[in-house]
Amino acid sequence: MLTSMFHLPLPWLEKILRPVIVYIFLIVFLRLFGKRELAQLNPFDLVVLLSLSNTVQNAIIGDDNSVTGGVIGAFSLLAINWALMRLLYKMPKVNQALEGTKTVLIHHGVVDRAALKQETLTELELRSVLHKQGLNDYSEVETCVLEPNGTFYVEAMKPSADERELAVLQTTIDSLMREVKAMRAELAAR
Repeated sequence: MLTSMFHLPLPWLEKILRPVIVYIFLIVFLRLFGKRELAQLNPFDLVVLLSLSNTVQNAIIGDDNSVTGGVIGAFSLLAINWALMRLLYKMPKVNQALEGTKTVLIHHGVVDRAALKQETLTELELRSVLHKQGLNDYSEVETCVLEPNGTFYVEAMKPSADERELAVLQTTIDSLMREVKAMRAELAAR
């Protein structure tokens, strides 16, 4: 029984190459099919990712259910990921080319419908992203960006310097109005 758990029916090199090849193809395909697959925006996208992992499982392990084969496959995946991350860290231009670019979805409260279409996002999905950030309307958003890694960056509108100054002036005027009313009431009482 122990020998069947650890017996490796496939050559070591094949056990190492299978996960490396699948890993490289997954990276390329996820890059080609866009950021949406990484963002996991709806149940359909999640099903695709889960099905994808099940689909490539046999390609990675082959005809091998041994513990040794699993350990070699897992090590190969971790090793290729580590090596690629180190390479991309040392080569930022290559990293940027592989990663892609960010997509601005909202700027100054205005939705870029072409960008939504490009990323195959619906307005309902975009509103859901905003609601998670505590925002209810596009007009409350300074910027909403879909990053290359599939995450959303949302920045709420902030009052401008003029609006802050106007608020201070309004508060001062209100205070002066109360003082004038109090003085008039005091003069009328005399």
